[in-house]
Amino acid sequence: MTDEHAIDDQPQGRLGLSGKLLALTALFVMVSEILIFVPSVANFRLNYIDDQLNRARTAALALDAAPDGMVAEPLARKLLRVVEARAIVMKTGEARRLLAVADMPPEVAITVDRRESVGPSAVLEAFDAMLNGDRRLARVIADGPSEGDVIEIVVDETALRNAMLAFSSKVLLLALVISLVTGALVYVTLDLMIVRPVRRLTESMVDFADAPEDASRVVVASGRADEIGVAEAELERMQLEIHGQFQQKSRLAALGLAVSKINHDLRNMLASAQLMSDRLQSVSDPTVQKLAPRLIATLDRAINFCQSTLSYGAAHENPPSRRMTPLADVVEDVRTALGLASGGPVGFVSAVERGLTVDADPDQIFRTLLNLGRNAMQAFESRGGPDPTRDQIRVLGRREGAVVVIELSDTGPGLPPKAREHLFEPFQGSTRTGGTGLGLAIAAELVRAHGGSISLVDGTMGATFRFTIPDRPIDLQARARERERARA
Repeated sequence: MTDEHAIDDQPQGRLGLSGKLLALTALFVMVSEILIFVPSVANFRLNYIDDQLNRARTAALALDAAPDGMVAEPLARKLLRVVEARAIVMKTGEARRLLAVADMPPEVAITVDRRESVGPSAVLEAFDAMLNGDRRLARVIADGPSEGDVIEIVVDETALRNAMLAFSSKVLLLALVISLVTGALVYVTLDLMIVRPVRRLTESMVDFADAPEDASRVVVASGRADEIGVAEAELERMQLEIHGQFQQKSRLAALGLAVSKINHDLRNMLASAQLMSDRLQSVSDPTVQKLAPRLIATLDRAINFCQSTLSYGAAHENPPSRRMTPLADVVEDVRTALGLASGGPVGFVSAVERGLTVDADPDQIFRTLLNLGRNAMQAFESRGGPDPTRDQIRVLGRREGAVVVIELSDTGPGLPPKAREHLFEPFQGSTRTGGTGLGLAIAAELVRAHGGSISLVDGTMGATFRFTIPDRPIDLQARARERERARA
């Protein structure tokens, strides 16, 4: 079974969210009705007994008012039928009088004293009457019609039991109807407000997982202000982010494939150029002798770049080959690679501390500064081309303890807010049309490979990037000797 059918095809014997909601709704409503039904039955029994006692008090007054306390037997039986009792006894002080009796009743089974306060036992007594009250006699004791009197009646609980069963049937039927109506209303309401939106979110997640490259499968938030609305909005944001990252990864994979195809031919061409440049060393022209070493070094770097197939293509960056390197020499190579000669349209200032060495891979530091410098040149081009009276690139280098701080700043227009939000992210941080943003991404990766950090400095004219290269934690004496050799 595939994921897209996982929601609809529930395993047998298992309820979905809707089924569980319906079952729990019915259960809780029935529990509520039972909690109402139980005290209602107990109260019905007590009211029934109190009604019998009230009638017995009225009958006792009539019987007590008869001459010599004697009434005709037909009247006595009639009064007993009205009271629904077998016998009526009045107790005044210590004297007990049998006011009326139908037949001499057998021994009573239980005694109910209504003079005592009602407690939780009334519930148990009510159910005991429903279960065992058939043809069972009970003696009921209560206050008499006059102060100080006590009246007792002997009753058959059969009539009480039948009345309680009839009452229970009506209550249960009413509870069933209320449960069905309430349960249906609660179920429909919760299904519309909770279950269906949650199901929609679940289906969207499963559907999106099958094809994250399809933007039409991204959930659209309903704009609700409750927790489900927040979940919808967050899911939409997350799916859009994943969709963007998926597209980015696809483009990176395509870039890696394209670079790997270009790399073979480009490397061969550079190797041929390297062979021809080697012959320049035999030319005696002073200008050629001055430029030949830099040309050869540049070709060596280009061949090494082809060997690594560029970052973010099909390969990752090689670990840095670190050594103590004079930073001023690397900065001068960057100036040459950018084509910034003295008196050119863009000024170049090197403010590197005298004799400053950095514990780093010189080629990777060169690439970092070159990428940042090219970004500055592109910024100048974006506002109509370089202006020799305004545009300048400045490289600053200084040591702060065991860390070398390097800054490259320009006098360009700076970075817009959109580019700042996705700084150092490939295909996200470019400020020009058609740009890929790989320059900053590569620079950030190379700096982090050295254990350093890179950031954009706020509050400066144009754009200023600062990155740090910490020294490796090795023996200080060996490091000092290495620095001395680099200075020599």
